[in-house]
This record gives sequence, C-alpha cells and structure tokens, in this order.
Amino acid sequence: MRLYTRSGDKGRTRVIGGTRDKDDIRVEAYGTCDELNAFTAKAEAVLDKQLFPDIAAELTRIQHELFDCGSDLASVKEDAVWKMDDQPVSRLEKSIDVYTEEAPELQRFILPGGSSAAAELHICRTIARRTERIITALAKEETMNGEVLTYINRLSDYFFAAARVVNSRMNVADVEYERSAVVFRAHHDKT
Repeated sequence: MRLYTRSGDKGRTRVIGGTRDKDDIRVEAYGTCDELNAFTAKAEAVLDKQLFPDIAAELTRIQHELFDCGSDLASVKEDAVWKMDDQPVSRLEKSIDVYTEEAPELQRFILPGGSSAAAELHICRTIARRTERIITALAKEETMNGEVLTYINRLSDYFFAAARVVNSRMNVADVEYERSAVVFRAHHDKT
C-alpha cells in the first residue's frame, strides 16, 4: 500500500459515501477534529504519568472518541450508523465535576497556562472551541450526528477543568486575568 494516492491532487477528497472539495465545511470540520486529536496526543505526551494517571488515561480515550467524531463528521451517507452516542459526554461530565471539586475555587477569568502540561491542555481547549464553531456551521447546512457537537462542547470544558487540576497538583497557581470582574460565584454564595 502506498501512502500517497494522488486522488486529492485536484482539490477533491473522499468522504464516507461520496467526495467533497477539500475546502468544504464538512472536510474542515473533520480536519479540525483531527487537529484537536493530534494536540490531545501532545498534551498526553507531556503529562507526568505518575502524577496524572487518570488524566493520561482519559486523554487516550478522548483520542479514540475524537476519531469516532471524525468518522461521523466524514459521513454523507443517508443511512449512516453513527459511532458517537451520549455515553462519552456522561463520562466527561463526571470527570469535569471531580476536577472542579479538586481544583481551587475560581472567581475570576484566568490566563491560559501555568505549567507546561496545563498550557497544552488550554491549547486543546481553544482548538475544541474552534472545532465546535465549524461543526455548528456544518449543522446549519447538512445532516450530521448532533452528539458530536455536544461532545466537542463538553470536551472544551473538560480541557479547562483538567488544566486547572494539573496546575493544582503541581502547586502552580492559576494566574487571574488582572482586569476580570468576579464572574464565578463561590459555592456558598449560590444558596
């Protein structure tokens, strides 16, 4: 098997059930999902596996789920059988809740960064948001698996929560945005 096929040399590419221009919104959606997958791999690679075995394992699972998202996004078949369902979102939400409780309470916006590992997770968060915007545009034009959009939306929240926990476990303080108002209320203020 050759790695190159030459079939895309004219600006067209295969999708599941057809072909599309390489700048088509569907191709942009699954291509950006693939980009997010690669940055997720980088974030996992820089994690200290002794300190973050839970997050490292989750990032590997997320990579598999991002491949599932890409597959669903690449399908233009009328009778498509989707790979993504609501189970991955439920898992993400459980992790987000655990990490939100573990990290120091947050009242203001924070700058992305802190430790190198947290900075990588913040990069994943911003790419997830871009992926979400592209998928939203796709959903306005064509049929697609709505679970993918929900998953990517929740995934950006996961990356934020994971980045904060990484900094916390490494004893690296999040840096508050200096002109931020109080935007998050303390738990005891909510009652």
